[in-house]
Amino acid sequence: MAKQMIEIRWHGRGGQGAKTASLLLAEAAFATGKFIQGFPEYGPERMGAPITAYNRISDSKIRIHSNIYEPDYVVVVDETLLKDVDVTAGLKKEGAIVINSEKSPEELRPLLKGYEGRVYTIDARKISIETLGKYFPNTPMLGAIVKVANIMEEEDFLKAMEESFAHKFATKPEVIEGNMEAIKRALKEVKGDER
Repeated sequence: MAKQMIEIRWHGRGGQGAKTASLLLAEAAFATGKFIQGFPEYGPERMGAPITAYNRISDSKIRIHSNIYEPDYVVVVDETLLKDVDVTAGLKKEGAIVINSEKSPEELRPLLKGYEGRVYTIDARKISIETLGKYFPNTPMLGAIVKVANIMEEEDFLKAMEESFAHKFATKPEVIEGNMEAIKRALKEVKGDER
């Protein structure tokens, strides 16, 4: 049986779409009948400045309204943050971290301050450039966390994302296909060192 509530913390830099990804994940989970929260932590919002966003996804009403200090999962949209931010702070050992990197989980583990849980990587740069023609890491990262955290059935997730993109990009339907392809590839290409 799946855990009652999943808590996710996103680490990115301003302009990389971590906040947008957390809101898209909330929307997709909501579309599949879950109770959700998706919110950023506001600090100085500058391009390139570290930012944090959060998700709570549950099968029942969520009564907590605070930041997430002990997440089940952490998503790192920019691997340079591994040097600047303690991304594993409070991360549950039975959870996992998903990092945007072309490196393997084994190569990155030494940067994770002794974190003993599962580590996953996905090359979101390569996927987004090949599917979207530009560097938008948030779309592949979204696919990767849904796969790793097993938040919802892949078919339900893809359907919810297609509907969301159709609404979001109503005036630019040409970008829907690339975004969907980025998500599908992420679901397949995320790799982890299962512990």
